[in-house]
Amino acid sequence: MILVTGATGTVGREVARLLAPIRPLRILTRRPELATVQGPAVTVVRGGFPDPDSLHRALTGVHAAFLVTNRVAEEDDARFIDAARACGVRHLVKLSAAAVEDPEADDLITRWQRENERVLRESGLAWTLLRPRSFMSNTLSWAPAIRSEGVVRALYGESANACVDPRDIAEVAVHALTQDGQEGRVHALSGPEAVTAAEQTAVLSKVLGRPLRFEELGPERARSALLDRYPEAVAEALLHSAGRQQAGAKARVESAVPALLGRPARTFDTWAADHAQAFA
Repeated sequence: MILVTGATGTVGREVARLLAPIRPLRILTRRPELATVQGPAVTVVRGGFPDPDSLHRALTGVHAAFLVTNRVAEEDDARFIDAARACGVRHLVKLSAAAVEDPEADDLITRWQRENERVLRESGLAWTLLRPRSFMSNTLSWAPAIRSEGVVRALYGESANACVDPRDIAEVAVHALTQDGQEGRVHALSGPEAVTAAEQTAVLSKVLGRPLRFEELGPERARSALLDRYPEAVAEALLHSAGRQQAGAKARVESAVPALLGRPARTFDTWAADHAQAFA
């Protein structure tokens, strides 16, 4: 039995979809109605990280689990790990972030992920860490402006990021959950090349068959836009992350995806073609 958290989100949903035909699968979610993966060996448990009873219901009888947390500065990882240990879970595969290995990254989000990794490493459980670069799917935030104005607005449009297709992250997670020899391993995950926001705009323009304009956001406009969506500390962390990208910290291409999956990592061109309808 494998448990998947985050199964209504970008990566967890795909992990659950891939696992459902091959393993007994349990899903923990606050909103079972959004858990679209079904099958004769799939069960859904309503609950969440702050609810210890639901954690124990979800984790009892589980061999391995995929852990995704997103409430920055909360202790959801520690809560889940404690419950997993108490229930006899043997292996946790955690979705972390590439920034944790960068000594120049000292923002709120990265410090939180580093602490989460430390808790898992010291838990006594077998673990595997996945450290992806930015998700290609982050560009979906551009969709409203693309549809209504034909414009993409972003900060530092010429800075490159070796962003990764979430489907590749999910396939690596399934590999780590189901194959031997994954305990104690750290997988840095990227796409096959570093691309800029301006280049992504050009790719989307080609895919959609209509002109798109890229508009550079200055730091203050970017800060204002982020504050409309996030608490101040998170917005500042994202601005710090963008500054690191401008300095070249996110351009390195990693080899884990092709090494583990036996094929090249998906390109942004492929991701954009497969998700064109979201921008149309």
